[in-house]
Amino acid sequence: MCLLRPARHRAGDLRSGLLGPFLSGNISRANFSTLPRAGASFSKSRNHAPTFPAADTLRHEPTGENLVHLEGIRERRATAHRRFERGEGKLKAVIYLAIFLLMIYSAVKIVPIYVSNYQLSDKMQEQARFAVVNRYTEEQIRDNVFKVVQELEIPAKRDVIKVFNTNAVVKISMEYTVPVDLFFYHTDLHFSPASENKALF
Repeated sequence: MCLLRPARHRAGDLRSGLLGPFLSGNISRANFSTLPRAGASFSKSRNHAPTFPAADTLRHEPTGENLVHLEGIRERRATAHRRFERGEGKLKAVIYLAIFLLMIYSAVKIVPIYVSNYQLSDKMQEQARFAVVNRYTEEQIRDNVFKVVQELEIPAKRDVIKVFNTNAVVKISMEYTVPVDLFFYHTDLHFSPASENKALF
């Protein structure tokens, strides 16, 4: 039986070439990481910007086109607001004008009626004085008052004229109603003029 000779460590031996650094006893010198390049600076790598961008870099400043678009929107809103104000102003003007015209129309219809009633009261007072002085009868007083009613175009009949005539006093009174139509509104104005005159002796 032949004894096997111990294998010699040759320079070209694969095991010695691979395990040399570990078998030499200097394991701390073994480096499994990628070797740094020559001239590399660690200080510069620390000063590099962070991998994720900062929050302020994510904000985009409005470009010229965006500014023009925003300005156009503001201008359109301002124009619409001005148009709304002008329309509202025109509507108020129309309403005020309608109210003013309605007041004028009402005055034209109503004021002459009150003026006629005032004139009738004045004429009745005058007829009462004349009746006392001239000794008018009740029928004469009634006729004179009715002539005034017709002249003033007051819608009253002769029968509504009441006369109380004595040697000491003369009283004249009457009641009448004037209808008034104001567009869609109807009303009746009621009047009751009266006069009285006493004899001096």
